Amino acid sequence: MSKQFSISRETAWCPGCGNFGILNALSQALDGLGLQPKDVLLVSGIGQAGKTPHYIKANVLNTLHGRTLPTATGAKIANSGLTVFAIGGDGDGYAEGGNHFIHALRKNIDITYLVHNNQVFGLTKGQASPSSDPGMVTGTTPLGVTYESFNPLAVAISMNGSFVARSYAGDQEHLANTIQEAVRHPGFALVDILQPCVTFNKINTYQWFRSRVYDLNQDPNYDPSNRKQAWERCWEWGERIPIGIFYRTERPTLCDHLPALKSEPLVRQPLVSSRLDQVLAQFK
Repeated sequence: MSKQFSISRETAWCPGCGNFGILNALSQALDGLGLQPKDVLLVSGIGQAGKTPHYIKANVLNTLHGRTLPTATGAKIANSGLTVFAIGGDGDGYAEGGNHFIHALRKNIDITYLVHNNQVFGLTKGQASPSSDPGMVTGTTPLGVTYESFNPLAVAISMNGSFVARSYAGDQEHLANTIQEAVRHPGFALVDILQPCVTFNKINTYQWFRSRVYDLNQDPNYDPSNRKQAWERCWEWGERIPIGIFYRTERPTLCDHLPALKSEPLVRQPLVSSRLDQVLAQFK
């Protein structure tokens, strides 16, 4: 981990947890972007993934389970000068926070969403999550998961998400580069991160992923601006699993539609008492 963003603190993660790779890659990405800790905000929900901001030197805001994205959205609107990350797990983001995920894609708020996808609820002892593979046996699915897994990339592409990517916790260089590309992108950037859970997921292990993942963007015939291509490739899962930037497009962000933000961030604008009085008068 880079010295600029590192914090010497004992973690609450299991030895070998994929979160360590994500933490190191995120720190490396921040350092490579030339950012200062004071200019970075990490917003997280509940879960093992939600503990990530505790181990990075930056502004941190922990919020409720599944409410990471609306909180990060409010922070970005209030201070559009911040580089804002929303961080959560597949349970936090695709189960409790699934509705917020859809609307963040629609609004195209300029934040980077890092989802630690270990395909289980790791904090609460390994129950099935929305991204668990069919047939997976867990404490809540003793007969195996009987329904299709949630495909966040397909949802993001169908919603015309402006940056849709997947990476892997076991390839820190690829993940750090992907995070940097996501931050540089003007708009909502999803990075779904395949992350082994060494304690509760004995199927999707480091070895399992290592023999399957390949870099989609190494294919000279693949065009991330081609939405049809992205849609077709996002369903590839099994013997081969693509990682990389699936889809990228440009469209106005949420803040571009807000006239009050044209000049400078709200936090730097003077408070106009007359407007405040008008607002308060509505509640009298």
